[in-house]
Amino acid sequence: MEATVKEMKSLKVDLIRFMMSYKFALEEMNTKINILKQEFKYIHDYNPIEHVNSRLKSPESIIKKVQRKGGDLSLMSIREHIRDIAGIRITCSFISDIYKISEMLKKQKDIKVIECKDYIKNPKPNGYQSLHLILQIPIFMSDREEQVYVEIQIRTIAMDFWASLEHKIYYKFEKEIPQKIKDDLKEAALSAARLDKKMESIHKEMNTIKERYEVDSLIDSDSYLYSQEFLLSMVPKS
Repeated sequence: MEATVKEMKSLKVDLIRFMMSYKFALEEMNTKINILKQEFKYIHDYNPIEHVNSRLKSPESIIKKVQRKGGDLSLMSIREHIRDIAGIRITCSFISDIYKISEMLKKQKDIKVIECKDYIKNPKPNGYQSLHLILQIPIFMSDREEQVYVEIQIRTIAMDFWASLEHKIYYKFEKEIPQKIKDDLKEAALSAARLDKKMESIHKEMNTIKERYEVDSLIDSDSYLYSQEFLLSMVPKS
């Protein structure tokens, strides 16, 4: 009986430590992303990050996923095979922003890239688009260092809009989806992709116009510096 109590206490501590490691990993990654967001806000003229959301899978959800995959329920097995317990979704303005943010995260020295799935260049059959990264980061506990997996999903506002509504449309419907609904959703995904490309094109065109305007402004400023009016204004009045 005493041994059983000790085992239960030990299991409880292991479970708490297990879930806390993912909570800390989320906090660590959110801090990294927030630093990038703040840097863009205060130093650069443009901030590519629109929204950031994070979530931690519940123990019930983890167990269901393990059972679906036919895996072992040991904590060691779960840690290695369920890599989306901690998840972060970053919503961007444009497609190019997705790859910029991805590269910024990949370059950080304490982040190890485990897997990258590009559903933008290779959309899922239903039309879903997003960039998925499985990253591994170190978490420093009181008596150990743990390497923890975090899934990062990066997508545009249009991609997020489609994915959110597709989830709501299918929510709690476990029967076969009619083909017409699938086709309509696929067409909606293609429309969202076309919108992303069009907005990206407009954004680039506008940036070119802004750059041209800035160059013209500098030229006008230099012209004034060497103009007769400016030179005369520098001569002391008697």
